[in-house]
Amino acid sequence: MAVIPKRTKYRRPHRLVYDGIAKGNKELHFGEYGLKAEEGAWITQQQIEAARVAMTRYMKRGGKVFINIFPHLSLTKIPLETRMGKGKGQPEVWVAVVKKGKIMFEISGVNEETAREALRLAMHKLPIKCKFIKKESGETNEK
Repeated sequence: MAVIPKRTKYRRPHRLVYDGIAKGNKELHFGEYGLKAEEGAWITQQQIEAARVAMTRYMKRGGKVFINIFPHLSLTKIPLETRMGKGKGQPEVWVAVVKKGKIMFEISGVNEETAREALRLAMHKLPIKCKFIKKESGETNEK
């Protein structure tokens, strides 16, 4: 299943930087457990899908997985042995720009042990260091 934008307004954007700290999505919104990025990177659509498959397979279709990143940025590539000029290359791969501190995946509806193992398996599919986080008990009990 390819996760790419249905349509884009501008065909070939500049490559965005992934240095620095994420502006938003730094705390859990949908699930009780999450996977937080400890460094910045471009995450490809294949890596996102591989992480999703690893989590859902381990949970045996129990619980719910929320994916908070989407590959909006296209990276282009010019064919080998092409002369200079002739413009920018064709979109080759779609990536999500992930900065340090961003929560990429969230899980709800399973116990902590299952969520921890599912997110650990997803971590191995991603090219960056990640951290398992969970909602504080104080937040959920307050009115």
